[in-house]
Amino acid sequence: MGYDLREWKESFYKGQDLGANYNKEYTVFKVWAPTRESIKVIVYNNYNDNNGEIFPMIKKDKGVWELRLEGDYKNKYYNYIVVVDGNEIEIPDPYTKGSTANGKKGMIVDFSTTNPEGWVNHKTIGTVKASEAIIYEVHVRDFSIDEKSGIKNKGKYLAFTEKGTKSICGIATGVDHLKDLGITHVHLLPVFDFASVDETEEYEYNWGYDPYLYNVPEGSYATNPYDGSIRIKEFKEMIKVLHENGLRVVMDVVYNHTFSMRRNPFEILAPKYYYRTDINGRYTNGSGCGNETASERPMMRKFIVDSVKFWADEYKIDGFRFDLMALHDIDTMRDVLKELKEINPDILIYGEPWTGGDTSLSYDMQFRKGKQRGTEIAVFNDDFRNSLKGDNDGTVLGFINGRWGIENEIKKGIVGSIQYDAGLCGFAEQPIETINYVSSHDNLTLFDKIEKSNLEATDGERERMNRLALSIILTSQGIPFIQGGTEFLRTKEGNHNSYNAGDEINKICWSRKKKYTENHEYIKGLIAIRKSQRVMSLDRAEDIRNSLQFIYAPENTVAYLLNSPYREDYNHILIIHNANRKNVKIRLPLKGEWKVIANESEANPNGILHGTKGFIDEVSVPPISTYILYKNIT
Repeated sequence: MGYDLREWKESFYKGQDLGANYNKEYTVFKVWAPTRESIKVIVYNNYNDNNGEIFPMIKKDKGVWELRLEGDYKNKYYNYIVVVDGNEIEIPDPYTKGSTANGKKGMIVDFSTTNPEGWVNHKTIGTVKASEAIIYEVHVRDFSIDEKSGIKNKGKYLAFTEKGTKSICGIATGVDHLKDLGITHVHLLPVFDFASVDETEEYEYNWGYDPYLYNVPEGSYATNPYDGSIRIKEFKEMIKVLHENGLRVVMDVVYNHTFSMRRNPFEILAPKYYYRTDINGRYTNGSGCGNETASERPMMRKFIVDSVKFWADEYKIDGFRFDLMALHDIDTMRDVLKELKEINPDILIYGEPWTGGDTSLSYDMQFRKGKQRGTEIAVFNDDFRNSLKGDNDGTVLGFINGRWGIENEIKKGIVGSIQYDAGLCGFAEQPIETINYVSSHDNLTLFDKIEKSNLEATDGERERMNRLALSIILTSQGIPFIQGGTEFLRTKEGNHNSYNAGDEINKICWSRKKKYTENHEYIKGLIAIRKSQRVMSLDRAEDIRNSLQFIYAPENTVAYLLNSPYREDYNHILIIHNANRKNVKIRLPLKGEWKVIANESEANPNGILHGTKGFIDEVSVPPISTYILYKNIT
């Protein structure tokens, strides 16, 4: 049974207390289900109980059903029993904040008992503006599951808490690797409860873009998936250790669809409300995953906003990446931004400005590329990505691997996709609105893409293409984003859609860090250079136009000058990206000596020189490489 949406304008509930609200003396349950005739709460003493005590709820204003139970119900489990077409169906609470394995039962949580020692007052080190962020994307299980990782809690949240870990090759792994690399934000693929793995099975694998209970940490990454408090505690321990190591945490959130629809608590509680339909009442599939949620409807919008606020507040999450963000309406994303900024002014919000299929949401309402203009929400820059490497999974070439004549597209990305001048007009109003990337968990890894599209290239040339791609990302204006493991040429053996391909394909192979040490050290050095020079991470378009100047360069080469107004920076920085398979000569601007910060050369393969050589008139840039020079005026 559905309903006419017009009849529900008066059923919007503004309260912040949906779900199970625990107090030592009593617990209050509230659930929104305006069309249902009967709802009960069933309470279980333990996660593995088959029978529980049943209590009827009372329907109150705004379509909210309510029950108050006197007494201490801490860490007990509960579900709702809903009458549907004369039959009783037991479901978890969509607002539950804890659960047992596979979301079979929700949990009544006393969050004050889930905090690790020092949790309440712990803070991240310093502040990081959006323009200063360097994002590193990783899947919890991929990060540590490699048998050579040297990490004890393989595939678990607690892997991120282990310090001093080393692979059997003797190189740093785990959180020590992240800290040493110099990135600022760890982007975790979905860590909310998802339904595509059995949490009780050790070897099941999925990326996790199959949400079930949005406000509960995923149980397969906990050491005990049955006791609902364990996953909460271990998730917090992970966050705390990352924060203590100067690393912020971004959650990958998937509010645009659910794993299933017909048996989802949303659909059972309020049929055809939480999911979009077309004008004929048929469910639409803009996600490509079987359904799409309706963020433009007040109670779905409220759920999304309430959920991200909960994660930011209770778990101290530092950022959110929205999957298929164009399936969310503009007003919802603006509400998300407003509410999260009140919790944490430095919080990072970004997402995919596209859908996964045809949607019934009006195009004008979709949060697509360009709709972020003037907000503090960033979008993935697929224009820059495609210009750099070509297509995602095929043999189409880009700037770094052999395509000619697209220097202008590379320049657009370098300036942060702003309106730089009449010839360089991007989609962003400010550079903090673009996420600059060349690969992510989707599609081929950068290494695999280059290998597929450049069969004739030597191994050394392919390595240099990888370095060139990441060096352009890390030296451009905007927010750089790195797929975990690309700093040492991560491969998935050519698998372009490894969402359920298992550990052997998806794991970060830590032995490659040893094999490609020079590549790792080069990327680490570029990150250090970016963080040391304020002019490389400007947050205003006006400042970019004033500070960045392109200079003449041969074909298939881009060169530009950064003139820094900041006392702590070098006065001038010259960055040259040569995609040719031969040396190119660049005439140096300004009079006097330029010194090299970073290059690619046979004599110094790791590329970081820090002023060991000077040039006056011109510089010869090696093939498929980035050259960075500086000049100070004395």
